Amino acid sequence: MAVTRYRRFLKLCEEWPVEETKRGRDLGTFLRQRVAQAFREGENTQIADPVTCDEMYESLARIHTNYYKNKYPRLKDTSFTGVSVEECKMVLATDSLKQMEEAKKGKWTKLREKFSAKIPEEDSK
Repeated sequence: MAVTRYRRFLKLCEEWPVEETKRGRDLGTFLRQRVAQAFREGENTQIADPVTCDEMYESLARIHTNYYKNKYPRLKDTSFTGVSVEECKMVLATDSLKQMEEAKKGKWTKLREKFSAKIPEEDSK
């Protein structure tokens, strides 16, 4: 039975898309790492709790097939902020987050330099 579970998870990993905009932090990459970790011995892996394993697979399969998105359709493709899905994806992209971090570092560096105690010239002689 472990063989079937392993193959189902492998198929799910193959079908799960990888978002290039979220390099290293997207759900597909995380899922692949967890499956590799859980099934270290491949088809020969012994499952400690088969019921939990099956529940996890079913939950992931529902997310992958957009079960809840289809079951509970949204009237609009925006959130309470009014931001569209594409704008959210753009903001959450790894490159955008890195740019925000760099901008944040720049401001903090400027403030630190501005307010840091300067060494008086007389003390340095």
